[in-house]
Amino acid sequence: MSDWLNLFVPGRLCLFGEHSDWAGAYLQFRETPGYCIAVGTNQGIYARVRQQENQLIVRSILPNNQQQSLSLPLESEQLLAQAKKSDFWSYVAGTFHEIWHNYPIKGLEIDCYRMDLPLKKGLSSSAAICVLVAQACNQIYNLSLSKQQEMDLAYRGETLTPSRCGRMDQICAFGQIPTFLTFDGEALEIEPIPLNGSFHYLIVDLQGQKDTVTILRDLNAQFCSQKGELTQGMRRALGSLNQEITTQAKQALIAGNAERLGELMREAQEIFDRLIAPASPTELQAPKLHHLLNYSPIQNLIWGGKGVGSQGDGTAQLLTRSAEARTLTQSIIEKDLGLPCLNLTLQTSEK
Repeated sequence: MSDWLNLFVPGRLCLFGEHSDWAGAYLQFRETPGYCIAVGTNQGIYARVRQQENQLIVRSILPNNQQQSLSLPLESEQLLAQAKKSDFWSYVAGTFHEIWHNYPIKGLEIDCYRMDLPLKKGLSSSAAICVLVAQACNQIYNLSLSKQQEMDLAYRGETLTPSRCGRMDQICAFGQIPTFLTFDGEALEIEPIPLNGSFHYLIVDLQGQKDTVTILRDLNAQFCSQKGELTQGMRRALGSLNQEITTQAKQALIAGNAERLGELMREAQEIFDRLIAPASPTELQAPKLHHLLNYSPIQNLIWGGKGVGSQGDGTAQLLTRSAEARTLTQSIIEKDLGLPCLNLTLQTSEK
């Protein structure tokens, strides 16, 4: 049996352009390609991995400290049946099946010994585990896959599950590098963003409920509808309006202009609430998100805020005015609202 290999895959924070990845793939319906800005989080999945003979074995400690395990023989029918179940293991089984079906690998054992990435909070925990499976197979079996090939296998593996994800989430394969992504049909262009200055984010767990599968199903159905003002508004929001905002946000990051970036966050949220959220009203009304974004005691401490990932009452992101302002904002939110927070700092890379 081979030696253990240690891996870490972060979650993904979408700064701008949520839902534009799958929208950009619909050549017959979209206005423009999809554009988004995403970055890896400080939190993620820690695992050790090694070869196994003719089986897939996974053990994991989930963020709630529950220990769970899975063991499956390498049979296509059983792997695909697990992938269809819409749980944490479905993403592992789907991605492993995709790789096993296309490359000469014998089996895999994964021990996820630590996970500080919240599940179902819009931080792409599902994509992170898919990418981890792809990286494990690539490194253990010396498949010589590029990062984009790992991303593609993770994406194709996730599509075997009930998830209707787009191609943005798997950018966590690139780690904590801010990237500008262009989705043009099946093509994906990845452009690293050079930062100037520091950007102090607070990621807030809203401790609400969200169903990403339902959100994606509702929005896909509406986006592909043949008529109606809501459909036209969605296509504009995920098309020309999104293109304008993400382009300006990239420029603000390069210029180190946090104040302008915060203004764009508020503008992006307003467009989402007005033109996209009505397509999935039960999931995207998001009262907890909007209560936080409008909470008066923090307004003079933040430049702006918006939802995360598919949106809804999962997670919010706030761009604070300084590191000190972030500490104070976190204290207020945790004390007054009882909501746990995570920190993320984007800053100029050391040369």
